[in-house]
Amino acid sequence: MTLLDVRDLCVRAPDGRSLVSGLSFSMERGDRLGLIGESGAGKTLAALAVIGLLPRGMSASGSVLLDGEQVLGAPGRRLDRLRGRAAAVVFQEPLTALDPLKRVGALVAEPLRRRRRLRGRALRGAVLDALSEVRLPGPERLARAFPYELSGGQRQRVAIAMALACEPALLIADEPTAALDTTVQAEMLALLDGLVRSSGMGLLLIGHDLGVVAGVADGLLVLHEGRAVERGTAAEIVHAPAHPRTREVVAAARRLHGALDGLAR
Repeated sequence: MTLLDVRDLCVRAPDGRSLVSGLSFSMERGDRLGLIGESGAGKTLAALAVIGLLPRGMSASGSVLLDGEQVLGAPGRRLDRLRGRAAAVVFQEPLTALDPLKRVGALVAEPLRRRRRLRGRALRGAVLDALSEVRLPGPERLARAFPYELSGGQRQRVAIAMALACEPALLIADEPTAALDTTVQAEMLALLDGLVRSSGMGLLLIGHDLGVVAGVADGLLVLHEGRAVERGTAAEIVHAPAHPRTREVVAAARRLHGALDGLAR
């Protein structure tokens, strides 16, 4: 069964403006697809529509089948069952995504308690395992800390641990390294790459920097003003971009990163 099947997705603002138009793509289990585009291209809105999390007042039409279930128009209870099991999200800024009043251990325990029904010793062990899986040193100590006591890279690892706690079939990562410095960014991308490969989950990686996304994603979908203008393998997009907007994206990435040859495998 196809993991994610998006057909003619349209997202409109409360005033009726079209923000995403006619977007179609599909993903199988294990696929790693990058959504590339400038700020305002519709990348994040498309991803939020996939899991039924569009901001209040926005509307979506078309079809989004996630693990065989229709997302658009689905009741909240059904969407809640899909989130965490079929798909989970890592957002750009973990400090705003993590509840500052809860300790790290409680944050990671919440999805494990709600979706896997873990309690007591089993829950505590699963929390420490989740923190260890994202390579956080001293998980026992960090479990007692609050988010503001951690570095940006550590907070993002906690967010990833929360997203992966229930072993989702699809991980949506919305510019997960944008708020991090260059060194930590590289570490985080390597971590995501390794976790996705080892688990066999699908990855929908959102970003505006081709040099970052092409280092992890196998396929790329380029968005411009809410529309898909080109899709291909990372190698095809990097070495033979067809659409004028895609050529601009590649040129910008070369100016920023230099040679891109090693990024597209």
